[in-house]
Amino acid sequence: MAEKTALSDYLSPQGAATMRAELKMLAQEERPRVVEIVSWAASNGDRSENADYQYGKRRLREIDRRLRFLGKRLERAVIVDPAAQTVRDRVFFGAMVTYVDEDDTEHTVTILGVDEAELARGEVSLVSPIARALMRTRVGDVVMLQTPRGPVEIEVLRIQYPEG
Repeated sequence: MAEKTALSDYLSPQGAATMRAELKMLAQEERPRVVEIVSWAASNGDRSENADYQYGKRRLREIDRRLRFLGKRLERAVIVDPAAQTVRDRVFFGAMVTYVDEDDTEHTVTILGVDEAELARGEVSLVSPIARALMRTRVGDVVMLQTPRGPVEIEVLRIQYPEG
């Protein structure tokens, strides 16, 4: 039986590269540096009152937790290159979508993976309400977006994908 892919597993090639770079930096630079500090602090005697030792052990646990998360996340990632999208007149993963709301305010969002989307850069998660409302729409389509203040009608103005 084929395993179903969760929406949260989707990543862009850039998102995967960023995660791999963080994994490499943590494993090859940050963790060895903290291990060295903890070893030095441990050699200074009483560990119960040694702040360097206590902080270092806590930081090692954080690093190890992040390394496990990144490793598992990359292992199950489904990497989708938006530039390879062949159906460019509909909204799918990786699309940059410009829409207008009921107040005639234009918004532009790029739909990316859960772990890579950054709202400050205009990126939204594939599982966010706006992405769910926009999925599979075409230019000119009007859809309802559920917001905390109630439903809002939005109209798709533009759909763009990166060039391959």
